[in-house]
Amino acid sequence: MRPASYADRVLPEDAASATLVGRVFDPEQGGPCVVALREDTVVDLSAVEPTVSDLLERDDAVEVVRSAPGSTRWPLRRLLDATLASDHSAAHFLAPNDLHVLKAAGVTFVRSMLERVIEERADGDPMRAEEIRAKLADAVGGVIAQVRPGSPEAARVKEVLIGEGLWSQYLEVGIGPDPEIFTKAPVLSAVGLGAQIGVLARSSWNNPEPELVLAVTSRGVVVGATLGNDVNLRDFEGRSALLLTEAKDNNASCAVGPFIRLFDDTFSVDDAGRQDITLRIDGPEGYVLEGVSSVGEISRNPLELVTHTLGAHHQYPDGFMLFTGTMFAPTEDRDQPGQGFTHKRDDVVAISSPQLGTLVNTVSSAEDAPEWTFGVRALMRNLAARGLLAAPATDRTPAR
Repeated sequence: MRPASYADRVLPEDAASATLVGRVFDPEQGGPCVVALREDTVVDLSAVEPTVSDLLERDDAVEVVRSAPGSTRWPLRRLLDATLASDHSAAHFLAPNDLHVLKAAGVTFVRSMLERVIEERADGDPMRAEEIRAKLADAVGGVIAQVRPGSPEAARVKEVLIGEGLWSQYLEVGIGPDPEIFTKAPVLSAVGLGAQIGVLARSSWNNPEPELVLAVTSRGVVVGATLGNDVNLRDFEGRSALLLTEAKDNNASCAVGPFIRLFDDTFSVDDAGRQDITLRIDGPEGYVLEGVSSVGEISRNPLELVTHTLGAHHQYPDGFMLFTGTMFAPTEDRDQPGQGFTHKRDDVVAISSPQLGTLVNTVSSAEDAPEWTFGVRALMRNLAARGLLAAPATDRTPAR
């Protein structure tokens, strides 16, 4: 399946009742517009709030998205067609977040936690992974899946694994008292629906990571959710955890979208935590891989991850988007026996859930994906030139 074939699957199944926020790049304005989806029309709300970050800080954000008068209007289908065809000469969707810091929680599911241990023990070599996987399964079995992170039971499991010579820094953040929270990518660097995603050309073992992403205000209030692809280089991180940044933060290696769904009377944070996130990869050689990551199986409550991210120890005045982790870690061989899964150029990756829609992207190398050139300075200059930074801050009601 190619990206264009997903045009009818981008929206949530209950889109008619959902409160959906996004961003559109408008060539006539030379920059991004904050938009609301209303039935089959996309409405520009930039005159109300110049950034999504500003909009989400408002107590009345849901009301604004549903009913505030807009300026430019686009037919939804026209935007989807241009976006999925990568036609950047026309108005097209971007990642729905803007000034939010892009944060991520790692090792929050048992399966992916054990795969990280395997990467580490294999020193990034996929040929050694199966042997280590079997050894770890013999030592741990299914017991570790029942352990609550930071509990006395987790401490006892740690003692057993140390005795077996199998303790790992990944198990420390997986079942220890403190989760792994890291900065995934720079502000404004995320790509959105239909864009290319990038893996380093010299990586030989890598995979997508389909995740629930929470939209969090400057005060730590979770106000919405979307989907994300926390693209990962298993060989780099497996060689050394100190290569996490090189494994995670590369050109086009962070995808978010298609829209932020705000919490309202039809969709809550509890609903977000029950999402089954499906993944489909269509390779250029006819290869197909499908999987499911059930957010309900997460080892730490997503709201606990938020409190570890923001508090007296760290603030985010523009809010943040928090990737909550994935249980998806493909182990099936794609080519040679024992080599597991890795991406190929032109793979089409579709991440979906019934209430959040579908985020679809095509794999490229980070070196060949379109360069990221529109940063914070460019955004501020564009908004100023459009007269969108003149609204007094007192007109905005911050979320509490």
